[in-house]
Amino acid sequence: MGIFVDSPHGAPNHVLINEYMPGQGIMPHEDGSAYYPLVATVSLGAPIVLDLYTKRKSEGQEGQDEDGAEERRPQFRILQERRSLLVTTSGLYTDFLHGIAESTREKGLGPESVCNWDLLREKDRYENGWFDRATRISLTYRDVIKVAKVGNKFKFLNGR
Repeated sequence: MGIFVDSPHGAPNHVLINEYMPGQGIMPHEDGSAYYPLVATVSLGAPIVLDLYTKRKSEGQEGQDEDGAEERRPQFRILQERRSLLVTTSGLYTDFLHGIAESTREKGLGPESVCNWDLLREKDRYENGWFDRATRISLTYRDVIKVAKVGNKFKFLNGR
């Protein structure tokens, strides 16, 4: 697909594998400047909703928590279907925090609350406005900008 063609290494050089059980989430965060501002996430197993939060604009701003998310209300919600690919880049990568709520049920789903509703393959599965979570595996591909060259420092691993 060539989505990493402009990244420093021209391809992802790092993959993170996460398993999310029902009820597990991850607090709103940003991935930071160690990575090229492009992430490709493959979702396997169950679907999940990724929440995007506006980042703090300045220190001590009213209506924000210590993580910089404005009142913990997502600005956008992305429904990541099973067997889907989500590519996050540019301002979406740099200007927002992303997180997954700690919940056993995704609620409030519909075209007015899910920004990618028109792109979903299985809309009828979510038309009731909710679904119970099941186990999800995510594969997150990135290009780490600076890679340490360790060279022969690990010769002991070869039994020498």
